[in-house]
Amino acid sequence: MTTPRLTAALVDQPIPVRVKLAAAWASLMFLYAYVDILNFFTPGVIEEILAGKVFEFSLSQTFSTAALILMSVPILMIALSTTLPARAARIANLVVPALYVPVTAFNVLGESWLLFYGLGVVLELGLLALILRSAWTWPRGA
Repeated sequence: MTTPRLTAALVDQPIPVRVKLAAAWASLMFLYAYVDILNFFTPGVIEEILAGKVFEFSLSQTFSTAALILMSVPILMIALSTTLPARAARIANLVVPALYVPVTAFNVLGESWLLFYGLGVVLELGLLALILRSAWTWPRGA
């Protein structure tokens, strides 16, 4: 007995731009988090943290607050992309990723595990490019 094949084409429904943007920001945050988490397995990283250093920065309340602010912006963009009025959401999704391109690229500087960090940065930059493209091509009314 054979099972009949489905021959009808699948419907590729358009995804609203706000959903694309929110999904891209969420994906970016997962990448940021996982690269940071996997970084703990890099030899010497935990020892540096225990000695009070991250990259070239001393661990302090100021460092932790700055890091929280830096990561809060993309996290909030998930919600803002879906709740701001269209014009404000489009502007925010053009400005914020443009500011985060150099921040993201900075993460590869001085790293010895270039393949790991390079891949993370390339994936993150790809998502930022997707966000910029989606915001730039935001559909307009008639």
